[in-house]
Amino acid sequence: MSNVPYWRLSAFYFFYFSFVGAMAPYWGLYLKSLGFAAFQIGVLMSLLQVMRMFAPNVWGHLADHSGRRVPIIQMATLACLIVYLGVFVEQSFWWLFAVMSLISFFWSAPLPLVEATTLTHLGEQTEHYGRIRLWGSIGFILVVLGLGSALDHFAIGLVPWVVLGLLIGIWLSSRFIPEAVVIQAGQDHTPLAQVLRRPAVWALLAAAILMAAAHGPYYTFFTIHLVEAGYSKSFAGWMWALGVICEIVVFLLMPRILRHVRVETVFFLTLLTAALRFLAIGWWVEHLAVLLVAQTLHALSFGAYHAAAMALVHRHFRGRIQARGQALYNSLAFGVGGTAGSLYAGAAWDALGAAWTFSLGASLAALAAIVFAWRGWRSPRGGAGDFDI
Repeated sequence: MSNVPYWRLSAFYFFYFSFVGAMAPYWGLYLKSLGFAAFQIGVLMSLLQVMRMFAPNVWGHLADHSGRRVPIIQMATLACLIVYLGVFVEQSFWWLFAVMSLISFFWSAPLPLVEATTLTHLGEQTEHYGRIRLWGSIGFILVVLGLGSALDHFAIGLVPWVVLGLLIGIWLSSRFIPEAVVIQAGQDHTPLAQVLRRPAVWALLAAAILMAAAHGPYYTFFTIHLVEAGYSKSFAGWMWALGVICEIVVFLLMPRILRHVRVETVFFLTLLTAALRFLAIGWWVEHLAVLLVAQTLHALSFGAYHAAAMALVHRHFRGRIQARGQALYNSLAFGVGGTAGSLYAGAAWDALGAAWTFSLGASLAALAAIVFAWRGWRSPRGGAGDFDI
């Protein structure tokens, strides 16, 4: 990794996922403090995913055709920062709806382009991706613990100010990302439409949509679920952090794991782990031992899953379609899947209760992802990455 700009890429991941560490656990609590109902919270939280249905494809198309990703990353992060200032102007539902929609439009641009840039810098050393990405997990941990502890002593109104500081960090770190030269080898000229016809590819994308949807109740209501079960906000922060600490361990181990285990096998096992984990969170959150085990499983249901998914996306989407492949993965998984999961969680939370919300919307979605992955990768026309355990 001597020629890889490790620290400059890592800095962006650090601030980007520090932002997630403030938004995912605590923005829902902030919205609840403004008097919004569960469904309204679900709608507003889903907006962080809605624009990812189509916006990443716009950014990815521009990046692939211009051959320059970094200027788009820098422009989008600055626009996101400017738009975010609107949350301090007014706190009505429809105003926040408009502001968060615009935030999502610009926020959806940087990550897939940075992912493509990172993987391009790594070249054939994609097993080292986790060593860069783990700095995002470290940022997430620091913010989720620090902010959770602070909220036991300060008002929830602290949250939007912390988020503002992190958005400034995202923009500043984007200024130091070096452009990566995409090598246009002959094998990299496969048209996007032809790649998408491979059963292995549509199986990956379908499973990714369902896996993101499975996380909808977790990212929208996990903190609220813990607080309603009698835990403190700082304890909720520690539970988020525990999962991400385990995730970091997996990121460090992934190069060694992938030398001995097929990436498809890892992917498949992470889906099964997610189904079991969300079932445990839904039904036995009051049992501390079960909760601790469930959060430890985040190492597999997110860490190993994400590393495996990135390796598979990089395998199938090469050269001139690399940025569009990352954008398509992000728009389908986090856009379609994430939005569906958040909206489902908001609608089901009061109607079904926490246990059934996690059971029906999270565990079943992960199990359905297993079916898609199995059918696509067992297909005789599966292409690169046929599944065989």
